Amino acid sequence: MKELIQQALTNARTYPDYRAYLTELLAAGKTTGPNQSEAYVQYARLNQSRMDRLDKRNRFLPEMAAELAQLDQAMLMLVITEGWCGDAAQLVPLLYHLTEATPKLDLLLVLRDEHPELMDQFLTDGARSIPKVIFLDAATHTVLGDWGPRPAFAQQMTMDYKHQAPPKADYATYQKELHTWYARDKTASAQRELLDVFRAMNPNE
Repeated sequence: MKELIQQALTNARTYPDYRAYLTELLAAGKTTGPNQSEAYVQYARLNQSRMDRLDKRNRFLPEMAAELAQLDQAMLMLVITEGWCGDAAQLVPLLYHLTEATPKLDLLLVLRDEHPELMDQFLTDGARSIPKVIFLDAATHTVLGDWGPRPAFAQQMTMDYKHQAPPKADYATYQKELHTWYARDKTASAQRELLDVFRAMNPNE
């Protein structure tokens, strides 16, 4: 695991560099990963708009603001993601806002399909679901915990869609319902779940 982490960190991007890379790809009509279908590129374009909107919003729950103020352990959040992933677009900007609120957190991102062996250490229901946040000790890069790929309610929506009996509902309908939920939730559910992670790792609590 340690070797996989180090390999990923070598190839990791900061959030501003990640956004710039996605913009560069889209300008060439591309997205990240081997699937360069028109549908995937369109997902990536939608995600740019989502991230642009969320980049302007850093509304923390009061309890999250309090937690960040007393966070004791310096941690690096290594996120496995892809530009076409809608859940990542809804969540990664929040993670970046967290790092701007405290010097105890940093954020680096790697692409799932460039690091399949690392991804396979953090499967969800046997799938390479993203985004996946790996919390590392900032000094030693020891894995402290992980979170993702999405808040519990969104995860249940996804599992209900994946495991429903045929005929399945239209994928576009499922995606619309999922992202409508994200818009209404305003990252509150993700913040509450991340709070649980921070509290479990913060030795002062």
